[in-house]
Amino acid sequence: MASSPAPLALEATGLSRGYGQRWALAGFNLKLKPGGSLLIGGSNGAGKTTLLRMLATTLRPTAGSLRIFGLDPDADPLAVRRRLALLSHRTHLYDDLTAYETLSVAAGLGGFDGSAAHLNGLLERVGLAGRGGDVVRGFSAGMRKRLSFARLLLQEPDVILIDEPYGQLDPKGFDFVDALIDELVASGRTLVIATHLVERMAPRLNSGLVLHGGRMTWVGPAAGVPQALAEALAS
Repeated sequence: MASSPAPLALEATGLSRGYGQRWALAGFNLKLKPGGSLLIGGSNGAGKTTLLRMLATTLRPTAGSLRIFGLDPDADPLAVRRRLALLSHRTHLYDDLTAYETLSVAAGLGGFDGSAAHLNGLLERVGLAGRGGDVVRGFSAGMRKRLSFARLLLQEPDVILIDEPYGQLDPKGFDFVDALIDELVASGRTLVIATHLVERMAPRLNSGLVLHGGRMTWVGPAAGVPQALAEALAS
C-alpha cells in the first residue's frame, strides 16, 4: 500500500485580507514543501507584512484557507504555533530585561531549552557574547535585532518567517544575516523572507514571488525576483 505524501509546510488557497473597501492582500495561493525557501519582493504597501502575519497566524484572513504541515490553524492553533515563528521588522523586546533574561523568559514561556549553556551559546551565535547581562534598554537598534534573532533561534521552529532581516543592521550585520540564512537553509528549515534587498537575498533562497498592489504578479526562481520586481515597479 502506497504511503500518503508528506503534507506541505505551507499551503495557502485564496488567502485574502481586507480593510474596509481596500484589499491589503487578495487571492494569494502558495504551496511550499518542507525545507523550501521563498523570497518575497514588493514595494511598501504591496502586502508583504500582511502576508507574513497571516502565514504566522497572528492575523486572521478575511477569506481563504491556510494549512501548516496539514494542520488547520483555527482547529489546532497551539500545534501550529509550535511549528513556526515570525521575526517582524519590530523587535518587541522588553527594555527592562537583560539580554540573557529575555531569552530565559522566552524559554520558560515556550518550554524551550533554558539552560545557561544553551542561552549563552545563542547570544554568542548572534554576536552578543559577553552582553547577556546588559539591559536591553541600552542596546542599539542593531543589537536589538541580533537579540531578536537569538529569540527566534531559541524556538527551533520548522517554519521561519522573516520580515526585513537586514533592517537596523550595519554591513557586518548584513554578513551575519547572510551566514545565518545559509545555515538555516542547509539545516532543512522552511523559510519565507520578505525584504527590499532582494538582490542580496536572492542567491540564498530557492523560489520567489512578487507582490504588487496586494496581488501576486510574478512567481519563479528566487534569482528572478530582482528583475521581476524592477519590472513591476516600472509598470
